[in-house]
Amino acid sequence: MKILLIASGGDAPGMNKFIAQLYKKFGNSLYACKGGFEGLYNAEIVPVRFFEPLKYQNSAGCCIKCGRFPQFKQKKYFNKALENAKDFDCVVIMGGNGSKKGVKELAENGENAIFVPATIDNDVDGTDYSIGFHTAVNMVCLAVRNVMPSMQSHSRACIFEVMGRYSGAIAQNSAKILQPEFVIAQPQELEVEKIAQTIKSRNKKDLSTCIILRENIIPSEKLAKQLDDIIGEKLVKYFVVGHLQRGGNPTKADLKMAKLFAHEVIRSVAKNQSAVAISFQDGKMNAQKI
Repeated sequence: MKILLIASGGDAPGMNKFIAQLYKKFGNSLYACKGGFEGLYNAEIVPVRFFEPLKYQNSAGCCIKCGRFPQFKQKKYFNKALENAKDFDCVVIMGGNGSKKGVKELAENGENAIFVPATIDNDVDGTDYSIGFHTAVNMVCLAVRNVMPSMQSHSRACIFEVMGRYSGAIAQNSAKILQPEFVIAQPQELEVEKIAQTIKSRNKKDLSTCIILRENIIPSEKLAKQLDDIIGEKLVKYFVVGHLQRGGNPTKADLKMAKLFAHEVIRSVAKNQSAVAISFQDGKMNAQKI
């Protein structure tokens, strides 16, 4: 049996552990597309052993390389990718909701395909958890805890811009741990005047102000300027947590979840299941039809 592994979209801490677990099971029968669906389209496919998965299994990143390929939605690109996929008995795809749609398309065209949720945003439909989320939240907490003592020393405010695309999961979950003065996870939660008055009031009491802001609402630099303009002095700093969330060493929780997802994929392959999405719901792994 020949199995093809694809990492579509962004990288997520724990992907390498997932890859290593499949490699331990399937060995030289496991192949990978370099760089996601574009690698499938270009037939850039090599045995996973070339990427030394065991060497990187506890590290962040994605040893087989990942990437986005919007052209996959176009028929001519999809058909060529499909032809290359037909050389394999099963295709396993890691990613987010877009990758999940790609799995469905492949399955509807006769290819055995399995989807695994792997995105720090934790916004995949049908699963409570996706690989990388715990580490992303952990890195936000690390950033805030390392920056806020300096803010407190000067009674300043700091905006921490976190990833999430259009999902507020990272912002909301990190806020539950950190208890900031403000968390802006959705556009309607942005109350500039209220935030400015709170910063001003707290500054007079020699207190700092912590603000967690989800990306794609307003750039943190722009928000900081707006707040300073209202306050009338420069009290607001900003810190884009950004790729620290992807590059942080996977937490024990994410390494454990990656192994669980891998084991469920192995079971699905053994059962010859296709067009399924591996999900974690109510504390259990399962394979659901897409």
